[in-house]
Amino acid sequence: MDERRTVKVSKYLSKHLRHQPERIGLALDEGGWVEIDTLIAAAAAHGFHFTRAELDHVVTANDKQRFAVEGARIRASQGHSVDIDLGLPPATPPAYLYHGTVPRSLDAIRAEGLLPMNRHAVHLSPDRETATRVGARRGRPVVLSVDTGAMHRDGHVFHVSANGVWLTEAVPPRYLRFPDPR
Repeated sequence: MDERRTVKVSKYLSKHLRHQPERIGLALDEGGWVEIDTLIAAAAAHGFHFTRAELDHVVTANDKQRFAVEGARIRASQGHSVDIDLGLPPATPPAYLYHGTVPRSLDAIRAEGLLPMNRHAVHLSPDRETATRVGARRGRPVVLSVDTGAMHRDGHVFHVSANGVWLTEAVPPRYLRFPDPR
């Protein structure tokens, strides 16, 4: 499967497993799961055809491991804007996690902290490199350090998704470390 096709199928899956399942007639269960055969049939009925082999390739080849397969079911690992419960247990985070953003967002982040916006949780990366890639999707990246050790001690709850993305409800500004302006 060529790279363009892989990206196209991945984006289609993300859109319909994270944000708009109803657009193609899907109903995700409470954990965000849907039968793979149902997904493939719904996509085909709406003019987007892909095979089980292509889906399996996208799931295994995606460097971000955006999707999880369990038996005959699939779901997005995180990033949903639809109401689902991933069923992730609370987890103790490392002392610091990271968040990639862009300069135009910094004033709002300094004032309000990190908010989930249209998603269910704030996404944090385990390392600066991953956070840099996340921020670079929207422009010149800025990486913020998050004092997750202090947040956890102060009662904030964290979860870690199947693909290693850390999730929390919000990050108040006092736990953020901004890079020195250059």
